[in-house]
Amino acid sequence: MPSNRTRLIAGNWKMNNDVAGAAKLADELACALPEVPEGVEVVVCPPAVDLTTVNDRIQAAPIALGGQNVYWEASGAYTGETSCDMLKSAGATYCIIGHSERRDYFHETDEDVNRKAKALMAAGITPISCCGESLEVREAGKHVEFVVDQIKKDTEGLEIADPSKYVIAYEPIWAIGTGKTATADDAQEVCGAIRATLVDVFGAETAAGIRVLYGGSAKPGNIAGFLEKEDVDGALVGGASLKAADFAAMVEKAGE
Repeated sequence: MPSNRTRLIAGNWKMNNDVAGAAKLADELACALPEVPEGVEVVVCPPAVDLTTVNDRIQAAPIALGGQNVYWEASGAYTGETSCDMLKSAGATYCIIGHSERRDYFHETDEDVNRKAKALMAAGITPISCCGESLEVREAGKHVEFVVDQIKKDTEGLEIADPSKYVIAYEPIWAIGTGKTATADDAQEVCGAIRATLVDVFGAETAAGIRVLYGGSAKPGNIAGFLEKEDVDGALVGGASLKAADFAAMVEKAGE
């Protein structure tokens, strides 16, 4: 991995932990990660109702805060949604968008993801923009073509002044919460194709600075293999991010 890309380990807590549970986990993470290895960044993404609580608890630790979703309008009659300014006021500097669960269960489209990315970047929040294929697409051998098409649509019209402020997470849907995991070579195949697409869209210099994460049953026992690959710059961690010791172990491995 080129030295100009800082590795990123991001924890997606999904719909887990009430306020008390979020406070407890944040305290455990702050204790487990009083410092992080050089060249590694860490972000945790709790549910929206837990953002301010978690932000208060991680102030003394080198852990950034992220949201799990955002709406692209600044304010208005959008019941249940969260704006960029709301995320910022809660302390968030990152936000996940386009997660496969949002796309699948809530029918979000690439156009939605693109709008969210533009709104976040205008607000100074770093998007973690997710992409990935289903098992059906993978078995048909169309996974690279499918993900490349997502990337083209998700990045359409984006202007990236600082490539470190835009992150992509490749998450093979068939490997999320199933116990199945893509191999490191599987991840590199798609992440390499993503990088090549970014070169086409933004040029080589910008593409070289955009971080591409792997997500999908990443855990302490397998993260090292992914991080050995040239175009894998970190991980978007699901279940393992809910256990402070496991998440901290992954951060430490990212620094090796």
